[in-house]
Amino acid sequence: MSAKPDVSVVIPTCNRPDLAVRAVRSALGQTHQNLEVIVVVDGPDEATTAALDEVGDPRLNVIVLPERGKAPNARNTGARNARGRWTAMLDDDDEWLPTKVARQLELAEAAEVESPVVACRMISRTPRADNIMPRRLPEPGEPISEYLVVRRGLFYGDGFVQTSCIMAPTALWLKVPFTVGLRRQQELDWTLRALREPGTQLIYADEPLVLWHQDENRERISLENPWEEQLAWLRSSRDLFTPRAYAAFTLSVLSSMAASTRDGKLFRELLAEAREHGRPGTVDYLTHMQIWALPPSVRHRLRDVVIGRGSKNQQPRPDAD
Repeated sequence: MSAKPDVSVVIPTCNRPDLAVRAVRSALGQTHQNLEVIVVVDGPDEATTAALDEVGDPRLNVIVLPERGKAPNARNTGARNARGRWTAMLDDDDEWLPTKVARQLELAEAAEVESPVVACRMISRTPRADNIMPRRLPEPGEPISEYLVVRRGLFYGDGFVQTSCIMAPTALWLKVPFTVGLRRQQELDWTLRALREPGTQLIYADEPLVLWHQDENRERISLENPWEEQLAWLRSSRDLFTPRAYAAFTLSVLSSMAASTRDGKLFRELLAEAREHGRPGTVDYLTHMQIWALPPSVRHRLRDVVIGRGSKNQQPRPDAD
């Protein structure tokens, strides 16, 4: 490729050739064509490299790492090799709708700040239902940590950001890389740190532009429950959160990870953590209790029913392919 692309797309992948090809095709199929797609294969993976070789598009660049370093390291590697002014992240198990890049470029170019972080709504697809997330966008002056983690109801998704929805200046990805070794909340950690940089602002496209596949019968990092690791990260990152957001994260995200232990002592310890270092609200206490009282399968079905009622007037788009 001789022409410099406007946008670089970074896709980390490992041992999922069919999903990687689906993600790549959704990126190459964008209405905005002046882009490059950088797939970072996380360690030797002949099946994936062979499948990508069949794509046959000169805009595709495949980098194979010599050993596994996990998704944050792969994303950082992709950003270091990006040639576009803008870089957008895409997880290998997600898809973009065709106008995603064009719409985000439009918002980025119209931004009044030097380094806009442009996100978008998405279609969250589970085996049971489709829902559009986030359900609301940030309000003027709202602290970003509170927007992203404080719930207004008992279920997550009021405010939300997901890796496959984010486009930002390549220079910002280089200045603020992903935290290598962090298994969960990678995009939350990155977003909160990136938005502390001068000249940044979180901007959302109102329409859903990403298809987020939450296949619950497939191994996914977001299904892991490393609550001790997450508690250590939260404590070390306290300055990224307001007291209100700190309490909300503790009693929702951390609580949902720890509840599988069924340890009453841990239930109380998380309450104490939220009270000592945060400012819990009524919804936070209710969320904590329902997480520990109800099995995950029941919570998921209840969420689909409750949230689905509010999403009926929103029109999810068809599959990207």
